[in-house]
Amino acid sequence: MAKNNGTVSVTRVTELGKREATVLENDHSRILVDDQGGVVPEFSYRGENQSINAHWIPWFRGNAGKPFDAAEYGGFWKAGLLYNIAGNFPCLPNFGPDHIVDGVALPAHGWTANEPWRFVSSGIDEETGGAWALSTLESPDAKMPLFFSKIDLILPSQPVHYTAIRVMNKGDRDLEISAAWHNTVGAPFLQAGCRLSGAADRWTTPTPGSDFDPTTRLLSGKEFPSLDKAPLAKGGGAASSVVDLSVTPGPLGYTDFVAGAIPATARLGWSALVNPALKLAYVCFFTGQAAAGPDDIILRFNEYWMQYGGRPFTPWAAYEGGTDQTYCLGTENAVSAYGYGLEYSRKTKALLGAPTTVIIPAHGERVLRYGTLFAPYESALDEGIRTIEAEDSKLVCGGAGGAWAFNADPGFRALKKLFV
Repeated sequence: MAKNNGTVSVTRVTELGKREATVLENDHSRILVDDQGGVVPEFSYRGENQSINAHWIPWFRGNAGKPFDAAEYGGFWKAGLLYNIAGNFPCLPNFGPDHIVDGVALPAHGWTANEPWRFVSSGIDEETGGAWALSTLESPDAKMPLFFSKIDLILPSQPVHYTAIRVMNKGDRDLEISAAWHNTVGAPFLQAGCRLSGAADRWTTPTPGSDFDPTTRLLSGKEFPSLDKAPLAKGGGAASSVVDLSVTPGPLGYTDFVAGAIPATARLGWSALVNPALKLAYVCFFTGQAAAGPDDIILRFNEYWMQYGGRPFTPWAAYEGGTDQTYCLGTENAVSAYGYGLEYSRKTKALLGAPTTVIIPAHGERVLRYGTLFAPYESALDEGIRTIEAEDSKLVCGGAGGAWAFNADPGFRALKKLFV
């Protein structure tokens, strides 16, 4: 049933692939949130002369209209996550490959990205004017007794998708988990010449031993100071020893990953991608460590997955050994050691001086609050976003050409009112 106050609306729909979903809309944004995995395949900006979806919808996404079946589909997709993957989705309590932790079989990127969320209710809040939808998810394994509740929100006159996830520990012992938000953008928003940036001030490539080893052009296990000075491995496709990752290339036959630590002094964490040809900015923002409350889950890292064509195997290619047909960019943010999974993050404890896990206390709870913005700007940000400051009702982005302010709620006041 649709709920509409003339400024915002929330509607339940069945989208392609027979996936049940919620649509949140205001005057210039449309957000589609699937129940399956909390996946957000659409975050569209709707302007007077322009309408575009920032999010990646892979050519291989399964739309047979039935759940993933490993016996039938496993040979091509290899995992249920890849059958349903698109756009943006939350990753808890695991960020990385499937593996066993404390006797619990965790799927790739955790239950929140793989299990169907149960839609509970939706409405329009009189005080904030926002349209919201509430859903829940319970751990399928009693040995890790977590309960998740999620609210998705859109506010009038703001080009932002707000989300909060409350993680409750129903058990008698503390639980150490990883958490991430897997924002992924794709064409036509993603193009050669886009500008990538983040709040991190120290960066590293993953240590050897990941699935990026055969696909990367970067030197493994190497720290570097900024995205424009990423270390190239020998034969990495350039005469120089470094490459500028802040300028997006077209498909070039590599798939790379880097992680950057966000300073503990930051009051706001963020990642950003700007398309200067389309004059559109995609910004993720979240509470920084310096502004943390007692209940906050703080994402400590920018983690960028640069899928520029380095995987000659399914489902990225149509057949084993074929051409990788997948071009996308993950502007991800996490508390995790790279994307190596919960067990690795627990053992590592810290990366670049920042913790790689968060504790959910026994019979306690923590909340992860997150905003994703997609909106037009003028020329100030063409060379990329260098700084972001939170003001009362603005997100002020600084670029080489000056500053640009977006309407936003970087303090998540509306989320906190709705989701106490």
